[in-house]
Amino acid sequence: MTESLRYSDADLAEFKENILRKLKVATEEYDNLRKQIRSENDNGTDDTASAYVSIDDGSASQQKEDAGKLASRQQKYIKNLENALIRIGNRTYGICRVTGLLIARERLKAVPHTTQSMEAKKNQYK
Repeated sequence: MTESLRYSDADLAEFKENILRKLKVATEEYDNLRKQIRSENDNGTDDTASAYVSIDDGSASQQKEDAGKLASRQQKYIKNLENALIRIGNRTYGICRVTGLLIARERLKAVPHTTQSMEAKKNQYK
């Protein structure tokens, strides 16, 4: 891999800042989802909840299930961002794993954990 086939150290530092910002937000959202899943009852009436079976029981279960799915997706996103930081550290960030060419800067800003250029992604579905 030649020097022209990778982003400069200054570019990598800029990408790293963006990833760290997104990682912070993603981690906070993940923590909030986990709290939502663990909370039994926001009203503090856990001891009387069994006495009042309501239609809301089903919706509360559905909300926790949805939160669980979102938390799982968020956890995967966090892992992908962490992997992007590793690629920055070993100076392979921004290089398409399919074509070996640089991924467009705009794409990396929008999807900082991507490992494929738009061209490679489009060809994946042909």
